[in-house]
Amino acid sequence: MTIADTKKTMETKMDQSIVAFKHNLQKIRTGRANPALLDVIHVDYYGSMVPLSQVANVSLLDSRTISVQPWEKNLSAKIEKAIRESDLGLNPASMGDLIRVPMPPMSEERRKEMTKLARNEGESAKIAIRNLRRDANESVKKLVKDKLASEDEQKRSETEIQKLTDRHIAEIDALVAAKEQEIMAV
Repeated sequence: MTIADTKKTMETKMDQSIVAFKHNLQKIRTGRANPALLDVIHVDYYGSMVPLSQVANVSLLDSRTISVQPWEKNLSAKIEKAIRESDLGLNPASMGDLIRVPMPPMSEERRKEMTKLARNEGESAKIAIRNLRRDANESVKKLVKDKLASEDEQKRSETEIQKLTDRHIAEIDALVAAKEQEIMAV
């Protein structure tokens, strides 16, 4: 493995960390409805627990209401129960074969809790990025130790690895700031 391979692998993993972080941010509630909030809910479907999106169509009715339309009529009660029992604090209402999930307005205190949650997710993502930096630097040091790379190449690569790390951490900071602004918008 060369220094270039190490950097390419590290950058790929960092990009994957950013994608995972964005996915985690989607699950954090804002004032508006988001169908991704219900991704964590699993429904009992003939004895096995399956994600809600596999047994129903989840979409937005308006900015504060999510609609869930089960593909089988007998699942409505189970879906309602699963949403009600989730820790999201939602209260679904059935209207025929359509389930409406209104998003309750968030209090100022709840908004602050959500921003803390977003910051914690951001910090976890930064830790993952820094761990990847450490692993890449150790890999380069091993190449130098095994005489497969020079010390000059090591210094150059450490600088480049740090620049990649800084760029990804700045991206995480920007995503956290945008999410905080979205959460605090009334």
